[in-house]
Amino acid sequence: MKKIITFFVSAVLVAACAKVPESDIEIAQSQIKDKNQDQNFQQEDPQEISGENSSKIYTSRLECPEPKTDGRNMIVAKTDEEYGINYFLEWDCNKRAQRWTAYQMHQGNTVSTVSRSGDDAWHEDETIPADFRSTYEDYRYSGFDRGHLCPSADRLQNKNMNRQTFCYSNMQPQYNSLNATIWADMESKIRSWNVNNFRDTLYVVKGGTIDNKDQIFDFLTHDTEGLIIPKYFFMAVLCVKNGKYKALGFWIEHKKSYSENEKKSIKQYAVSIDQLETFTGIDFFYNLEKNIQDEVEKETIISEWGF
Repeated sequence: MKKIITFFVSAVLVAACAKVPESDIEIAQSQIKDKNQDQNFQQEDPQEISGENSSKIYTSRLECPEPKTDGRNMIVAKTDEEYGINYFLEWDCNKRAQRWTAYQMHQGNTVSTVSRSGDDAWHEDETIPADFRSTYEDYRYSGFDRGHLCPSADRLQNKNMNRQTFCYSNMQPQYNSLNATIWADMESKIRSWNVNNFRDTLYVVKGGTIDNKDQIFDFLTHDTEGLIIPKYFFMAVLCVKNGKYKALGFWIEHKKSYSENEKKSIKQYAVSIDQLETFTGIDFFYNLEKNIQDEVEKETIISEWGF
């Protein structure tokens, strides 16, 4: 049964985590315009998206996991005038960490017209108050990559959308051994599913574990004031084609090095969504109809995913 969550929506772009009471969720958003939204989502009139409706355009989307309500968390959305919602994420202000990033892939947002942004694209998320956001200084000389959650390669529609993927709120600290190999292979695999004969829409959620102490590897500054280094990373993918749904997850331990066998095939990291929910404590795709959710999350038929 879905939990009833009360959402408080900021009337301004910048939402102050410090002012968010415990157990409330703040929405930080920019202009909403979603003319290229996929056919499976009921589009709302941008002029009517105000007040209470502002939360619904994110939290009722199929890619949105159930947000936490027992901390100072906020939903941060990146939008584009031409394409509407680029991606959105849940930010834990107490931990200065991204809990998950969610986005869609469909025919309406797959065109590529620009190349990957340059080094000047990295930037802080100014929708998060300064005391609670991550910065370049957090990563500087840390030895960790700034690991994208919504990848640059999935957002090449225009310069604005690509630059938005370089926002530090869309990052988690990753060893290069994961970021440049197995994680990149997983992203490429998802990209291979983003074709018309495979999907109408892909709903994608990615993140690193920050909720539980036993799933935190370390902190960038080796004290609890630094950015969390997740011990595990995950991806959850829901695919719909002609009204039929299927889902798959990836779960991988975050390590400094991997054996050749560990790098050989990402198939070994594939899990069901039910398994992924057990591992992470996150309720993925909770906006699906209950009977569909139960069916697609309990089992993953690997052969249906082209492995």
